[in-house]
Amino acid sequence: MRLSRIIMALTVGLAIVAVPGAAGAAQPQPPADTTATPQPPPDYPPTTPSLTVSPPTIILGETVVLTGTGFGPNETVDIDVTVAPLAASVPGQAPARRSDGTTVAMVRVDNSQPQPAPRHFTAQTDANGRFTVSYRPSDVGRLTFTATGRTSGRTASATLTVLPKKHHLPVTGDNLSTPLKVGGGLVGAGVVLMLSALVWRRRHRFGMTR
Repeated sequence: MRLSRIIMALTVGLAIVAVPGAAGAAQPQPPADTTATPQPPPDYPPTTPSLTVSPPTIILGETVVLTGTGFGPNETVDIDVTVAPLAASVPGQAPARRSDGTTVAMVRVDNSQPQPAPRHFTAQTDANGRFTVSYRPSDVGRLTFTATGRTSGRTASATLTVLPKKHHLPVTGDNLSTPLKVGGGLVGAGVVLMLSALVWRRRHRFGMTR
């Protein structure tokens, strides 16, 4: 009888001890703090776009390579071309001179009809925002290339100088009079010599008959 009471008392005591822990576990937990300000990601400044032309000066008929960097990854880049005339003095071409010492203009004469180069074309960048494209100008002058990314909106520009072909640059003006004058003088001298020879022969013949 006493043993059964002791077992019952232990059972009741264990139940009383376990109830507070179960009650605490059943209580709702406080909500997580959602008012904390999220931290912004690190600020990485965008790469400055650039456009280069190699070589920067060519003779008409040659090809250049345009290289763009710093554009958006895998985007289409629009490239526009504008042409401005060269200055009056073409680099590498000395002005022609007349017989009186004055200079005349150089005129480009090109009878060939090359296929006109496009004034607008596109290029595709790689995953690093870089592209390379070839271009063959059909105009003499100072060309300006402007590249603009369709997605990123980034833009860059570069210039190219296209010189005329040297063998297509005949000289026009009074400088042609110099060789004409020289030729005329030689013809006149030849006529004088021929007449002198005829006179000598005639005199010699008359002298032989006496």
